[in-house]
Amino acid sequence: MGETSTKPYLIRALHEWCTDNGYTPYITVQVDEHTMVPVAHVRDGQITLNVGTLATNRLVLGNEFIEFQARFSGVTENVYVPVGAVSAIYARETGAGMGFEVQPYEPPAAGAQGAADAGAPESTDADVAPGDDGGDDDEPKRPRLTIVK
Repeated sequence: MGETSTKPYLIRALHEWCTDNGYTPYITVQVDEHTMVPVAHVRDGQITLNVGTLATNRLVLGNEFIEFQARFSGVTENVYVPVGAVSAIYARETGAGMGFEVQPYEPPAAGAQGAADAGAPESTDADVAPGDDGGDDDEPKRPRLTIVK
């Protein structure tokens, strides 16, 4: 079994540092088909998100995904971002923070602890009955959120 990434731990640490010092933590995310963000706010394939406690509801800074609710142009949206897609976290007021290499999306390993509950379930060809094309192919597959207690 390989070593876990330090990236989610560093994101959580810098988020806490920003909050403790009264700064507003922002993350920059490379948007792809595995991110669930308001597309109207995506510029050049990236989005910058305020992940401060006053701007988010139900913020979860997990090892695989960052999830929260936020208001965009007055509308509440669910945001779901793979940690690998985060390219930076920084304090809006000072710019102090850290940049990261964007990693390609890899679904959580089936044998990983909590992977079945924490990750977004993936559809496989075995889930589709013969003769069934699986529904609309025009829409990209969206991650599904599960409640973990």
